[in-house]
Amino acid sequence: MKNKQKTPLSANAVLRGEIKGFRQILPFLGPAFIAAVAYIDPGNFATNITAGSEYGYLLLWVIVVSNLMAVLIQSLSAKLGIATGRNLPEVARDNFSKKTSIMLWIQAEIVIIATDLAEFIGAALGLYLVFKIPMLPAALITAVAAFGILELQRRGVRTFEAIVSGMVMMVVMAFAFQTFLADPKPTEVLSGLFPSFDGVGSILLATGILGATVMPHAIYLHSSLTQSRVIGRSEAEKKKIFKFEFFDIVIAMVIAGAINISMLVIAAALFHKRGMDVSDLDVAYHELGSLIGPTAAVSFGLGLLIAGLASSAVGTMSGDVVMQGFINRRIPLYLRRAITMAPPILIIALGLNATVALVWSQVILSFGIAFALIPLIIFTSNPKIMGGLVNRKWVTYTSWVIAAITVALNLFLIYSSIVELIQS
Repeated sequence: MKNKQKTPLSANAVLRGEIKGFRQILPFLGPAFIAAVAYIDPGNFATNITAGSEYGYLLLWVIVVSNLMAVLIQSLSAKLGIATGRNLPEVARDNFSKKTSIMLWIQAEIVIIATDLAEFIGAALGLYLVFKIPMLPAALITAVAAFGILELQRRGVRTFEAIVSGMVMMVVMAFAFQTFLADPKPTEVLSGLFPSFDGVGSILLATGILGATVMPHAIYLHSSLTQSRVIGRSEAEKKKIFKFEFFDIVIAMVIAGAINISMLVIAAALFHKRGMDVSDLDVAYHELGSLIGPTAAVSFGLGLLIAGLASSAVGTMSGDVVMQGFINRRIPLYLRRAITMAPPILIIALGLNATVALVWSQVILSFGIAFALIPLIIFTSNPKIMGGLVNRKWVTYTSWVIAAITVALNLFLIYSSIVELIQS
């Protein structure tokens, strides 16, 4: 009796019903992992380590809530691309005035510059910490590596997805190892899952965590990654594609959330427990080495380096998407990368505090969330745009609550920053 041959694994074979079981998901895995890189960039390292060392496990719930929000938000973005065959900036250009589209493009570019600041400085800092390369030469090496990663995109989307996913898993292993060595107490970790704050400082850090976890440029990018990857020829096929893409999103966001949680848990278990206020990543690196060994410190530095390099490519892709989408213009990716490299190289050359720059970059990102999220909710709630993939009512209501919370936190952050400036 001849062995039955397996149907070749492809998205179209899945849509035709020729593949069953877990194998159905495999052709659709990838886009969410690219977007998820934005959720573990070096800005997350700065905010999570600072939060854990200053407040222990207090703000752990903020990461969990932010990650749940990210699942919903990224699913809306992916769904928009699947339903319309267009990305979020393109749909905005189709439905808003030219003036509004230009304004949205400008703020999106500012957000992406802030994003690139975090990624570039983080990668350079990783080189400095692990290989003892001075920051300015490390920044130039990072620049060369960033151009090298951009070259990977020319080898095809699937190759790029596989390499970036591999880099994400390296970061997972690095932080799993550190968490094991930190040996946090489960009861103390669980105590951080109950919502609470401890003064204005904790709220400011919570806003930074939100900005670092729910990334505006990932919202723009995800719709671009799904708009033409697998094209549904009917409403039924589009719904099936979205169902599988949702699995991709959940898996990727769980992994990203676990990394963010581990950052805070490590800082709380090691630094806060000893009354250490660690807000600089280089200090965190050296303290990890002294408290739980040099191998842990090296894994931290390598995680920072890998996350910075991977997320730098994602940020550049996002910049291309927002320019093409909002104003229908493009510049060469290498030129765009060179332009966005200038601010972090300047900060490094001037000797400014890299960790402070990382934290403030996350605050800027939190401002951009509403400008990406509100149009996304409007469009995905419109049946004329979305067809059969239009949001259900509970999804729309929940999304507006998330948007309201985000805007409220941002207004509080502006007020607190002004008060602090006046008092100083």
